[in-house]
Parts: sequence; structure tokens; C-alpha cells
Amino acid sequence: MRQTHPALVGPRRSIELDRAEAWRLLGSVSLGRIVFTRHALPTIRPVNHILDDGDIVIRTHEGAALTSRTRESASTGVVVAYEADAIDPRTHLGWSVVATGFAHLVTDPREIDRYRRLLHPWVQQTMDYAVRIRPDLITGIRLTDADASGSGGG
Repeated sequence: MRQTHPALVGPRRSIELDRAEAWRLLGSVSLGRIVFTRHALPTIRPVNHILDDGDIVIRTHEGAALTSRTRESASTGVVVAYEADAIDPRTHLGWSVVATGFAHLVTDPREIDRYRRLLHPWVQQTMDYAVRIRPDLITGIRLTDADASGSGGG
């Protein structure tokens, strides 16, 4: 892989997003990263998602660590974080959103069938399970040009 050096860019300003804007931005992309614990250590996996009635839904498979963890913690759920972003690698402008909450394995066969129709995995593997993340906390930032005039940046 060819190593490239990032372009020199000016300073960036980090602007906090409100919950509604963070949720809107999360819905504008289909790929994110789920963070959960495995053997008491943080684990991060890239996954695709959909937003459904205030929840984040991902698909998973038998043998996946997250499938096992959500099955083991069916009554309480598993604390997770879900991160998605769109940051331009050249300009370093964009946004990042993190949703934190509890993940539960979807068990209703009708819901699982619905998610099979709506959410198509991007890895070549059978994904027989769905996990619903109910976010309790949604935060985000927008990275703007610190030298831009006006309030809020762009």
C-alpha cells in the first residue's frame, strides 16, 4: 500500500451537535463501528446499520462475540457504543457521532425477517441475527475550519 502524507490543513474547531442533528447525521450514513467488551477489554467492529424508530439496528451471525454477549445478557442488555462519522481525510472537515446505550438481540421472527429485507450485510457471511441498540446518550461534533467567519462554521 502506498503511503501518503496528509495535506497540511489549518486548525479545526470542534462544535458540539445537539441530539437531533447528531441523529440526523447518523442516519445519513450506513457504516459505523460498534464498541463492546469482550474478555473485559474493548472490542470494535465495523458494521452497517439502519435507524428504526429511535433505535440503531445491525445484523450479526452465530459465533460472533456480540451475538454471544447479547444472548448471555438478554434481560439487561449489553452496554455498547456506536460510532459513525464522515470526516474528509484531505481537509479534516466533517462530523462524528457516538450513541451509547444497551444492545439486545432481536428475538421476534417477524422483526428479524423485516431487518433481513431492510439491512443487507456488506460482508459475505450469513447474518441470521439482528441486534437493536437503544441509545440513552447521543453526542456528536462537527469539525469546521477554525478560520471560517460566522457562527457555527460549515
